[in-house]
Amino acid sequence: MEFKQLWQEYGGLAEGEALRDRLRQFLQSRVNNREDADDLLQEILIKTYQHLNTVEKPEKLLSWLFRIARNTLIDYYRQSRAETSRQDMVKGAVLTDEEPEQYEQVRRELSDCIRPFLDRLPDKYREALLAVDLQGKSQKILAQELGLSHSAVKSRVQRGRSMLKEKFHECCHYELDVRGNLVDYEIKSNSCRSSC
Repeated sequence: MEFKQLWQEYGGLAEGEALRDRLRQFLQSRVNNREDADDLLQEILIKTYQHLNTVEKPEKLLSWLFRIARNTLIDYYRQSRAETSRQDMVKGAVLTDEEPEQYEQVRRELSDCIRPFLDRLPDKYREALLAVDLQGKSQKILAQELGLSHSAVKSRVQRGRSMLKEKFHECCHYELDVRGNLVDYEIKSNSCRSSC
């Protein structure tokens, strides 16, 4: 597919919104500075032009394009952090304890998988995770209710989390940023897709 053809075919989206405008909105919702968003858009267009011949499945072209946009944003945040002094980073972390919006979409999608994966865990681990992580019950209170030591419940929760993590890794490949935040994922098989 040629670059010009890409923009013509995907030029009209959601009520006549152009692809370029959709990308610009995507960037502006994640970058405070409009000029930086425009620079990032240019960078994305250049990368798209340079790598368009690597797309194997034309039906996945739009998701490929937005993956380029997400990766470009990740690079932008990495570079911004590298240019910021250590002191400013600490100050910023104290003032804004929120994660960037770019991670929220992936988290929302994967949250649908938690319950089916929890249901596959042995009872004692599932019950511990439900009580502590989903219902917000303290481990000490759960230990009292179950007639167990606090360390036994703590072990169950840790082991349950580890088992849940294994379930996720069995089904998906994950992409993390430099801080360990989940930025993207790819489902390994259709059986996993039906689980979520």
